[in-house]
Amino acid sequence: MKPVVESEEKPKLFKGNYLKVWMANFMLYFSFYFVTPLLPLYLRDVFHADKAMIGLVLSGYSIAALVMRFFSGYIVDRFSRKKVLLIGYAAFALFFLGYYFTASLILFAVIRTLHGAPFGLTSVSSSTVAIDVLPSKRRGEGIGYWGLSNNFAMAVGPSMSLWLYTHCNNYNVLFTVSLVFALLGLLINSSLELKYRAPVMDKKKISLDRFLLIEGWSQGICIALVAFAYGVLSTYIAIYSHDVLNITTGTGTFFMLFAVGLILSRFVGVPSLSQGHVARNATYGIIVVAVGYSMFAFWQSLYGYYISAMVIGFGQGSVYPAVQTMFLNMTTNEKRGTANATILTSWDLGVGLGIIGGGYVAEHLGGYNAAFLMSAAVCLISSLFFLFYAKGNYERSRKTI
Repeated sequence: MKPVVESEEKPKLFKGNYLKVWMANFMLYFSFYFVTPLLPLYLRDVFHADKAMIGLVLSGYSIAALVMRFFSGYIVDRFSRKKVLLIGYAAFALFFLGYYFTASLILFAVIRTLHGAPFGLTSVSSSTVAIDVLPSKRRGEGIGYWGLSNNFAMAVGPSMSLWLYTHCNNYNVLFTVSLVFALLGLLINSSLELKYRAPVMDKKKISLDRFLLIEGWSQGICIALVAFAYGVLSTYIAIYSHDVLNITTGTGTFFMLFAVGLILSRFVGVPSLSQGHVARNATYGIIVVAVGYSMFAFWQSLYGYYISAMVIGFGQGSVYPAVQTMFLNMTTNEKRGTANATILTSWDLGVGLGIIGGGYVAEHLGGYNAAFLMSAAVCLISSLFFLFYAKGNYERSRKTI
């Protein structure tokens, strides 16, 4: 008689603390995406800012997030992660109140720039807490599904904000909605029940590797280049659609299709990630990104506009969790915060440079068409650098968690 072998049941993912922090992260990114696509129009309509000035003002948010994320990994690893998360989230929510009082372009620029700092801290601490509460046997899947919280927010946030603005024509209403969703996310995170984790008492001298994962520098460059293209796209697509392509109501649909591509990539890529095919996922993801941005730049029609949205979304949704897993595989559990901070810092650096560079090129070197051609070229460089160097560098540097 053969012995009965009981199949080991996988621990559930979407329950308890992981579900809570997932929902709170959705609220965080919904608040962000709800206002972001309309801010260039807001600056143009209210303050009569030109393309270069729009890029300069809006880049401040990414720069502040970049600076904060540089230190966030150390802060999250050094202090209570829940306290850091709640402090950052509360500050992020309250900054939406400041937009009600932006009577000048300078004041708006100051408030918008400062707003990026708590966003940087909250996003690092949130993703680190999510990794902490994931079952170790399903960590690869959990990281992949974690991105869905951002993707769903991107799918509904811009569409809802554009619909609401066309009906109320009031930017303060949009700021209020973002504030409400941010406060809901803060409330959800306050109910987290995390295990006590002794603070890391590191007496080593201050050095760069306490804030960034130096081993992942080549992967960071690849992500920064992809983020550069995304910074151009996400900031200027609303004006570009209206002024160049004469698509007056399509920006919300673009972001929805972009998010559909992101979501599809998670369901395709997560099983592969859970089987350890990290480099493979990153490889096809970064190639698809380059193809998508090339389609957007060269196929200037309604079909090209919408199809490229899904292609770009699928590519970014494939490459980001794969590269994030690379970072985690190259370090120890005690430095998860630093690993998360490194990839997010790389992303913010790219987005900030993309916003500034895209605005400058659009204003002085050939308009928005030239800006999006630049994005496609940058993505091509990123894919070539990954294929011929970063992929091999990962294989040489990775460690077992």
